[in-house]
Amino acid sequence: MKITARELNRATLSRQLLLARESSTVLEGVRRVVALQAQHPASPYLALWNRLTGFVAAELDAAFTGRSVVKATLMRITLHAVHAEDYPVFRAAMQPTLYGSRLGQRFAAAGLTPADAEELVPGLLAFAGRPRSAAEMRAWVEERLGAEKKDAAWWGLKAYAPLHHAPTEAPWSFGLRPSFVAAGTGPVPGGRTVDPEVLRTLVLRYLAGFGPASVADVAQFAMVQRTPVRAVLRALDDTGAVERLHGPDGVALFDLPGAPRPPADTPAPPRLMAMWDSVLLAYADRSRVIPPAYRPLVIRNNGDVLPTVLVDGHVAGVWRPTDAGVEVTAFHPLPPAVWDGLAAEAGSLAAFLADRETAVYGRYHHWWAKLPEAEVRMLPKPR
Repeated sequence: MKITARELNRATLSRQLLLARESSTVLEGVRRVVALQAQHPASPYLALWNRLTGFVAAELDAAFTGRSVVKATLMRITLHAVHAEDYPVFRAAMQPTLYGSRLGQRFAAAGLTPADAEELVPGLLAFAGRPRSAAEMRAWVEERLGAEKKDAAWWGLKAYAPLHHAPTEAPWSFGLRPSFVAAGTGPVPGGRTVDPEVLRTLVLRYLAGFGPASVADVAQFAMVQRTPVRAVLRALDDTGAVERLHGPDGVALFDLPGAPRPPADTPAPPRLMAMWDSVLLAYADRSRVIPPAYRPLVIRNNGDVLPTVLVDGHVAGVWRPTDAGVEVTAFHPLPPAVWDGLAAEAGSLAAFLADRETAVYGRYHHWWAKLPEAEVRMLPKPR
Protein backbone atom coordinates (compact mmCIF):
# COMPACT_ATOMS: atom_id res chain seq x y z
CA MET A 1 0.00 0.00 0.00
CA LYS A 2 1.32 3.44 -0.93
CA ILE A 3 1.00 6.58 1.15
CA THR A 4 1.57 10.09 -0.20
CA ALA A 5 3.58 12.82 1.50
CA ARG A 6 0.40 14.73 2.33
CA GLU A 7 -1.28 11.62 3.77
CA LEU A 8 1.83 11.05 5.86
CA ASN A 9 1.58 14.59 7.19
CA ARG A 10 -2.09 14.14 8.10
CA ALA A 11 -1.37 10.84 9.84
CA THR A 12 1.26 12.55 11.99
CA LEU A 13 -1.04 15.44 12.85
CA SER A 14 -3.83 13.04 13.74
CA ARG A 15 -1.68 10.96 16.09
CA GLN A 16 -0.31 14.12 17.70
CA LEU A 17 -3.77 15.63 18.28
CA LEU A 18 -3.02 18.54 15.95
CA LEU A 19 -5.91 18.17 13.50
CA ALA A 20 -8.29 19.21 16.25
CA ARG A 21 -7.91 19.76 19.96
CA GLU A 22 -9.36 16.81 21.81
CA SER A 23 -11.23 16.55 25.07
CA SER A 24 -8.89 14.50 27.19
CA THR A 25 -7.28 14.46 30.60
CA VAL A 26 -3.66 15.49 30.95
CA LEU A 27 -2.62 11.91 31.63
CA GLU A 28 -4.48 10.58 28.59
CA GLY A 29 -3.06 13.36 26.42
CA VAL A 30 0.53 12.73 27.48
CA ARG A 31 0.10 8.99 26.93
CA ARG A 32 -1.34 9.48 23.44
CA VAL A 33 1.40 11.80 22.19
CA VAL A 34 4.04 9.49 23.78
CA ALA A 35 6.60 12.08 24.91
CA LEU A 36 6.73 15.85 25.28
CA GLN A 37 10.03 17.62 24.76
CA ALA A 38 10.90 19.34 28.03
CA GLN A 39 14.25 21.11 27.61
CA HIS A 40 12.42 24.34 28.37
CA PRO A 41 10.07 24.04 31.35
CA ALA A 42 7.23 25.78 29.48
CA SER A 43 7.27 23.51 26.44
CA PRO A 44 5.22 20.57 27.80
CA TYR A 45 2.54 23.03 28.86
CA LEU A 46 2.39 24.74 25.47
CA ALA A 47 2.45 21.36 23.74
CA LEU A 48 -0.68 20.29 25.64
CA TRP A 49 -2.33 23.69 25.15
CA ASN A 50 -2.02 23.03 21.41
CA ARG A 51 -3.57 19.58 21.69
CA LEU A 52 -6.22 19.51 24.44
CA THR A 53 -9.52 21.33 24.64
CA GLY A 54 -9.68 23.61 27.67
CA PHE A 55 -6.23 22.59 28.88
CA VAL A 56 -5.67 23.74 32.47
CA ALA A 57 -2.01 24.21 33.33
CA ALA A 58 -2.64 23.41 36.99
CA GLU A 59 -3.54 19.85 35.99
CA LEU A 60 -0.06 19.32 34.57
CA ASP A 61 1.41 20.96 37.70
CA ALA A 62 -0.45 18.37 39.78
CA ALA A 63 0.67 15.53 37.52
CA PHE A 64 4.31 16.55 37.91
CA THR A 65 3.93 16.98 41.69
CA GLY A 66 2.22 13.60 42.04
CA ARG A 67 4.70 12.03 39.62
CA SER A 68 2.04 10.58 37.36
CA VAL A 69 3.87 12.51 34.63
CA VAL A 70 7.64 12.57 35.02
CA LYS A 71 10.44 14.61 33.51
CA ALA A 72 13.71 12.81 32.81
CA THR A 73 16.55 12.32 30.34
CA LEU A 74 15.24 9.88 27.76
CA MET A 75 14.99 9.84 23.98
CA ARG A 76 17.88 11.49 22.12
CA ILE A 77 19.45 12.02 25.56
CA THR A 78 17.25 15.07 26.06
CA LEU A 79 14.65 15.98 28.64
CA HIS A 80 11.15 14.62 28.03
CA ALA A 81 7.92 14.54 29.99
CA VAL A 82 6.25 11.14 29.79
CA HIS A 83 3.52 9.17 31.51
CA ALA A 84 5.01 7.55 34.60
CA GLU A 85 3.99 4.10 33.40
CA ASP A 86 6.00 4.59 30.19
CA TYR A 87 9.17 5.73 31.91
CA PRO A 88 10.63 2.33 32.98
CA VAL A 89 10.31 0.84 29.49
CA PHE A 90 11.59 3.95 27.73
CA ARG A 91 14.57 4.15 30.10
CA ALA A 92 15.39 0.47 29.64
CA ALA A 93 15.20 0.80 25.85
CA MET A 94 17.64 3.72 26.04
CA GLN A 95 20.20 1.72 28.04
CA PRO A 96 22.82 1.20 25.28
CA THR A 97 22.65 4.85 24.23
CA LEU A 98 22.89 6.25 27.74
CA TYR A 99 25.68 3.84 28.60
CA GLY A 100 27.73 4.71 25.52
CA SER A 101 27.16 8.46 25.68
CA ARG A 102 27.27 9.24 29.38
CA LEU A 103 29.84 6.66 30.44
CA GLY A 104 32.00 7.20 27.39
CA GLN A 105 34.94 9.42 26.50
CA ARG A 106 34.34 12.31 28.90
CA PHE A 107 33.74 9.91 31.77
CA ALA A 108 36.90 8.00 30.86
CA ALA A 109 38.93 11.21 30.54
CA ALA A 110 38.45 11.71 34.27
CA GLY A 111 39.97 8.29 34.92
CA LEU A 112 36.59 6.65 35.54
CA THR A 113 35.18 3.43 34.13
CA PRO A 114 31.64 2.15 33.63
CA ALA A 115 32.30 -0.18 36.54
CA ASP A 116 32.81 2.91 38.72
CA ALA A 117 29.42 4.18 37.64
CA GLU A 118 27.71 0.85 38.32
CA GLU A 119 29.18 0.94 41.81
CA LEU A 120 28.11 4.53 42.46
CA VAL A 121 24.55 4.42 41.12
CA PRO A 122 22.86 2.46 43.94
CA GLY A 123 24.22 4.85 46.58
CA LEU A 124 23.37 7.87 44.45
CA LEU A 125 19.77 6.67 44.09
CA ALA A 126 19.52 6.00 47.81
CA PHE A 127 20.72 9.56 48.47
CA ALA A 128 18.10 10.83 46.01
CA GLY A 129 15.30 9.00 47.81
CA ARG A 130 13.97 12.50 48.42
CA PRO A 131 14.48 15.50 46.12
CA ARG A 132 18.04 16.78 46.07
CA SER A 133 19.44 19.87 44.39
CA ALA A 134 22.13 19.57 41.76
CA ALA A 135 24.58 21.07 44.25
CA GLU A 136 23.74 18.37 46.80
CA MET A 137 24.11 15.63 44.20
CA ARG A 138 27.43 17.04 43.01
CA ALA A 139 28.68 17.24 46.60
CA TRP A 140 27.72 13.60 47.14
CA VAL A 141 29.79 12.62 44.12
CA GLU A 142 32.70 14.80 45.25
CA GLU A 143 32.82 13.10 48.64
CA ARG A 144 33.41 9.77 46.93
CA LEU A 145 35.57 10.71 43.95
CA GLY A 146 37.24 14.00 44.84
CA ALA A 147 36.99 17.47 43.36
CA GLU A 148 38.94 16.67 40.18
CA LYS A 149 36.55 13.96 39.05
CA LYS A 150 33.35 15.47 40.38
CA ASP A 151 32.20 17.39 37.28
CA ALA A 152 32.82 14.63 34.73
CA ALA A 153 31.29 12.00 36.98
CA TRP A 154 28.16 14.03 37.71
CA TRP A 155 27.81 14.93 34.01
CA GLY A 156 27.61 11.23 33.21
CA LEU A 157 25.63 10.04 36.20
CA LYS A 158 22.84 12.62 36.08
CA ALA A 159 21.71 11.25 32.70
CA TYR A 160 22.71 7.62 33.12
CA ALA A 161 21.19 6.99 36.55
CA PRO A 162 17.38 6.58 36.58
CA LEU A 163 16.59 10.00 38.02
CA HIS A 164 13.53 12.16 37.62
CA HIS A 165 13.61 15.93 37.79
CA ALA A 166 11.77 17.04 40.91
CA PRO A 167 9.41 20.04 40.64
CA THR A 168 11.01 23.15 42.07
CA GLU A 169 9.17 26.37 41.28
CA ALA A 170 6.58 28.33 39.32
CA PRO A 171 5.60 29.20 36.67
CA TRP A 172 6.23 25.88 34.90
CA SER A 173 6.96 23.45 37.79
CA PHE A 174 10.68 23.35 36.97
CA GLY A 175 13.18 26.19 37.23
CA LEU A 176 16.63 26.71 35.78
CA ARG A 177 18.27 25.05 38.79
CA PRO A 178 17.17 21.42 38.67
CA SER A 179 16.54 19.07 41.53
CA PHE A 180 16.59 15.30 41.21
CA VAL A 181 14.80 12.35 42.79
CA ALA A 182 15.31 8.64 42.26
CA ALA A 183 12.91 7.12 39.75
CA GLY A 184 12.30 4.13 42.02
CA THR A 185 11.94 1.72 39.12
CA GLY A 186 14.00 -1.16 40.48
CA PRO A 187 17.47 -2.44 39.57
CA VAL A 188 19.43 -0.42 37.04
CA PRO A 189 20.22 -2.26 33.80
CA GLY A 190 23.92 -2.73 33.12
CA GLY A 191 26.11 -2.80 30.06
CA ARG A 192 25.29 -1.99 26.45
CA THR A 193 22.63 -4.61 25.79
CA VAL A 194 18.93 -3.93 25.52
CA ASP A 195 16.09 -6.32 26.19
CA PRO A 196 14.36 -6.85 22.81
CA GLU A 197 10.99 -6.82 24.56
CA VAL A 198 11.41 -3.28 25.92
CA LEU A 199 12.62 -2.07 22.52
CA ARG A 200 9.57 -3.73 20.97
CA THR A 201 7.33 -1.84 23.37
CA LEU A 202 9.05 1.46 22.59
CA VAL A 203 8.67 0.86 18.85
CA LEU A 204 4.95 0.12 19.19
CA ARG A 205 4.40 3.18 21.39
CA TYR A 206 6.29 5.31 18.88
CA LEU A 207 4.22 4.07 15.95
CA ALA A 208 1.02 4.74 17.88
CA GLY A 209 2.03 8.36 18.44
CA PHE A 210 4.11 9.19 15.37
CA GLY A 211 3.57 6.52 12.69
CA PRO A 212 3.79 5.60 9.91
CA ALA A 213 7.57 5.62 10.16
CA SER A 214 10.73 4.10 8.71
CA VAL A 215 13.50 2.23 10.50
CA ALA A 216 15.52 5.45 10.36
CA ASP A 217 12.66 7.45 11.88
CA VAL A 218 12.32 5.11 14.86
CA ALA A 219 16.09 5.09 15.40
CA GLN A 220 16.20 8.90 15.22
CA PHE A 221 13.37 9.33 17.71
CA ALA A 222 15.14 7.38 20.44
CA MET A 223 18.72 7.69 19.19
CA VAL A 224 19.15 3.93 19.14
CA GLN A 225 20.96 1.89 16.52
CA ARG A 226 19.07 0.95 13.37
CA THR A 227 20.05 -2.73 13.41
CA PRO A 228 18.06 -3.69 16.53
CA VAL A 229 15.17 -1.46 15.40
CA ARG A 230 15.13 -3.20 12.03
CA ALA A 231 15.12 -6.60 13.73
CA VAL A 232 12.19 -5.62 15.96
CA LEU A 233 10.16 -4.27 13.04
CA ARG A 234 10.89 -7.33 10.94
CA ALA A 235 9.65 -9.58 13.74
CA LEU A 236 6.54 -7.44 14.22
CA ASP A 237 5.90 -7.51 10.48
CA ASP A 238 6.20 -11.29 10.41
CA THR A 239 3.53 -11.65 13.10
CA GLY A 240 1.17 -9.06 11.63
CA ALA A 241 1.60 -6.69 14.56
CA VAL A 242 2.59 -3.97 12.10
CA GLU A 243 1.85 -3.41 8.44
CA ARG A 244 4.28 -2.24 5.79
CA LEU A 245 3.58 0.79 3.59
CA HIS A 246 5.43 2.34 0.68
CA GLY A 247 6.37 5.93 1.42
CA PRO A 248 6.39 8.75 -1.13
CA ASP A 249 10.13 8.29 -1.73
CA GLY A 250 9.90 4.50 -1.92
CA VAL A 251 11.22 3.91 1.59
CA ALA A 252 9.46 1.19 3.58
CA LEU A 253 7.26 2.57 6.35
CA PHE A 254 5.66 0.68 9.21
CA ASP A 255 2.43 1.36 11.07
CA LEU A 256 -0.06 -0.24 13.39
CA PRO A 257 -2.93 -2.00 11.60
CA GLY A 258 -6.04 0.14 11.75
CA ALA A 259 -4.21 3.23 13.02
CA PRO A 260 -5.78 6.52 11.88
CA ARG A 261 -4.52 7.80 8.53
CA PRO A 262 -6.85 10.64 7.48
CA PRO A 263 -7.35 11.61 3.84
CA ALA A 264 -4.89 14.02 2.28
CA ASP A 265 -7.53 16.76 2.04
CA THR A 266 -8.32 16.74 5.78
CA PRO A 267 -8.14 20.36 7.00
CA ALA A 268 -5.28 21.19 9.36
CA PRO A 269 -5.82 24.34 11.45
CA PRO A 270 -2.95 26.75 12.20
CA ARG A 271 -0.99 26.16 15.38
CA LEU A 272 1.62 28.06 17.42
CA MET A 273 3.95 25.27 18.48
CA ALA A 274 6.19 25.08 21.53
CA MET A 275 9.96 25.20 21.31
CA TRP A 276 11.40 21.75 20.59
CA ASP A 277 7.95 20.32 19.97
CA SER A 278 8.26 16.56 19.44
CA VAL A 279 6.43 16.65 16.12
CA LEU A 280 9.41 18.54 14.65
CA LEU A 281 12.08 16.17 15.95
CA ALA A 282 10.65 12.66 15.96
CA TYR A 283 11.76 11.68 12.44
CA ALA A 284 14.91 11.18 10.43
CA ASP A 285 13.00 12.66 7.48
CA ARG A 286 11.51 15.81 8.96
CA SER A 287 10.12 17.01 5.64
CA ARG A 288 6.72 15.56 6.55
CA VAL A 289 6.31 18.66 8.77
CA ILE A 290 9.26 20.99 8.04
CA PRO A 291 9.88 22.10 4.44
CA PRO A 292 13.60 21.46 3.81
CA ALA A 293 14.29 25.13 3.00
CA TYR A 294 12.95 26.16 6.42
CA ARG A 295 14.70 23.54 8.50
CA PRO A 296 17.90 25.58 9.14
CA LEU A 297 15.75 28.59 10.06
CA VAL A 298 13.88 26.84 12.85
CA ILE A 299 16.43 24.22 13.97
CA ARG A 300 19.51 26.26 14.77
CA ASN A 301 23.05 24.93 14.59
CA ASN A 302 23.37 24.71 18.39
CA GLY A 303 20.24 22.56 18.66
CA ASP A 304 17.74 25.26 19.61
CA VAL A 305 14.37 24.62 17.93
CA LEU A 306 12.37 27.82 17.69
CA PRO A 307 8.65 28.11 18.43
CA THR A 308 7.10 27.48 15.04
CA VAL A 309 3.94 28.34 13.16
CA LEU A 310 2.15 25.41 11.52
CA VAL A 311 0.01 26.27 8.51
CA ASP A 312 -1.79 23.48 6.67
CA GLY A 313 0.24 21.05 8.75
CA HIS A 314 3.68 22.39 7.81
CA VAL A 315 6.09 24.88 9.33
CA ALA A 316 5.48 28.27 7.76
CA GLY A 317 7.22 30.59 10.20
CA VAL A 318 8.04 31.32 13.82
CA TRP A 319 6.43 33.23 16.67
CA ARG A 320 7.43 35.00 19.87
CA PRO A 321 5.52 36.86 22.58
CA THR A 322 5.99 40.61 23.05
CA ASP A 323 4.43 43.23 25.28
CA ALA A 324 1.99 44.03 22.47
CA GLY A 325 0.96 40.47 21.67
CA VAL A 326 2.28 37.53 19.66
CA GLU A 327 4.64 38.42 16.83
CA VAL A 328 4.45 36.02 13.87
CA THR A 329 7.15 35.88 11.20
CA ALA A 330 5.85 34.10 8.09
CA PHE A 331 8.45 32.62 5.73
CA HIS A 332 6.05 32.85 2.78
CA PRO A 333 2.85 34.80 2.05
CA LEU A 334 -0.21 33.60 3.94
CA PRO A 335 -3.83 34.17 2.88
CA PRO A 336 -6.13 36.35 5.01
CA ALA A 337 -8.07 33.37 6.36
CA VAL A 338 -4.87 31.88 7.73
CA TRP A 339 -3.92 35.14 9.43
CA ASP A 340 -7.40 35.22 10.98
CA GLY A 341 -6.85 31.70 12.32
CA LEU A 342 -3.44 32.64 13.67
CA ALA A 343 -4.90 35.74 15.32
CA ALA A 344 -7.43 33.55 17.15
CA GLU A 345 -4.66 31.20 18.26
CA ALA A 346 -2.51 34.12 19.36
CA GLY A 347 -5.31 35.56 21.46
CA SER A 348 -5.84 32.24 23.18
CA LEU A 349 -2.10 31.81 23.72
CA ALA A 350 -1.70 35.31 25.18
CA ALA A 351 -4.52 34.58 27.63
CA PHE A 352 -2.88 31.27 28.58
CA LEU A 353 0.52 32.88 29.13
CA ALA A 354 -0.92 35.79 31.11
CA ASP A 355 -1.32 33.58 34.17
CA ARG A 356 2.17 32.10 33.86
CA GLU A 357 4.91 33.88 31.91
CA THR A 358 4.03 36.49 29.32
CA ALA A 359 7.63 36.68 28.04
CA VAL A 360 8.12 32.93 27.65
CA TYR A 361 11.18 31.97 25.56
CA GLY A 362 12.49 35.53 25.83
CA ARG A 363 16.09 34.36 26.22
CA TYR A 364 15.97 32.98 22.65
CA HIS A 365 14.94 36.19 20.91
CA HIS A 366 18.50 36.75 19.66
CA TRP A 367 17.76 34.25 16.89
CA TRP A 368 15.26 36.62 15.27
CA ALA A 369 18.10 38.89 14.10
CA LYS A 370 19.40 35.95 12.07
CA LEU A 371 16.14 35.26 10.22
CA PRO A 372 15.80 36.29 6.57
CA GLU A 373 13.47 39.08 5.52
CA ALA A 374 9.88 37.91 5.84
CA GLU A 375 6.39 39.14 6.54
CA VAL A 376 6.04 40.05 10.21
CA ARG A 377 2.71 40.74 11.87
CA MET A 378 1.86 41.58 15.44
CA LEU A 379 -1.23 39.71 16.55
CA PRO A 380 -2.48 41.80 19.47
CA LYS A 381 -3.54 40.53 22.85
CA PRO A 382 -7.28 40.30 23.47
CA ARG A 383 -8.70 43.39 25.14
